[in-house]
Amino acid sequence: MKKILIDLAKFRETSVNGEYNYGECSYDFHPNNIGMKDIIEQAMLRFTCRHCEDAPCIAVCPAEALEKDEDNILHRATNLCIGCQSCVAACPFGTLSNRIITSLKSRCDLCNLNDESKPTKCMTTAPEGAIVFTDAEPNEAEHIHRLSERILVREIPWEDLKDND
Repeated sequence: MKKILIDLAKFRETSVNGEYNYGECSYDFHPNNIGMKDIIEQAMLRFTCRHCEDAPCIAVCPAEALEKDEDNILHRATNLCIGCQSCVAACPFGTLSNRIITSLKSRCDLCNLNDESKPTKCMTTAPEGAIVFTDAEPNEAEHIHRLSERILVREIPWEDLKDND
């Protein structure tokens, strides 16, 4: 089964003034034409966020739009989020970005990905290698993690960085 690999480091390395190039979406009705942004937000909340025990981002949110699940993973309810950026300001590690956490959100449908799919528009317009097809499986040694059945993310989770100190 064909999967997509998202390399978060490639987005960070090529950002300009903190702005990521998410690649353009083939569905023109996504806000600002960036459907992949939702998946990148999910990946950052799962793998980049440091999962603070007493999460100041949750405490400061006036709309109660942030919550943790049973695995301590942060989730944002877009229908509640007012885009005030309080969570971004409260994050003691700067892992929440005001370029990611906005009130506008698009849901990527992976362009109805199947095994015969050609590279999608976001793959060809995002930074080189940031979004690619792969046959890889999750592999902790290569920092490849499963976000969903069809999406893998390359990111060094905070826990791994902390253990290397």
